[in-house]
Amino acid sequence: MLSLIAALAAGTLFGLGLAVAQMVDPAKVINFLDIFGTWDPSLAFVMGGGLLVNAIATPFIMRRKTPILAEFFRTPTKHQVDTRLVLGGLIFGAGWGLAGYCPGPMLTSLSFANSDIITVVAAYVVGTLIARLILRSWERDRLTEAQKAQTSCVE
Repeated sequence: MLSLIAALAAGTLFGLGLAVAQMVDPAKVINFLDIFGTWDPSLAFVMGGGLLVNAIATPFIMRRKTPILAEFFRTPTKHQVDTRLVLGGLIFGAGWGLAGYCPGPMLTSLSFANSDIITVVAAYVVGTLIARLILRSWERDRLTEAQKAQTSCVE
């Protein structure tokens, strides 16, 4: 229960920070991406603030043997840049640029409950489901090919 309360508090703080910094306004994001037009650097300051806090806090947190509210640290196991990462980043960036929302501000903006944000969230959910289906298909194909390779090696 304590971990749920901590997650609620962290999410509330994150959402409040996004709203105060006006990052729930897609025009802010679009203007940040419009380098040669109406460029607005404020998003860089918000990201920089988050990176600064993270850079200071993470070394202290990782010195612990275990997290305070979990059994173990969930750190990335994959450290190489591969096709899937690059392709996903490109698709994410295109969606971010077109919609003006990345997932955090998008979900925070649901509190406005207007048709634009509901459409963006619906598209996000559909895109996520399509991605899961494609990735499952790729994984099945990869396993099938590995099984075929094993079978041919045995024969």
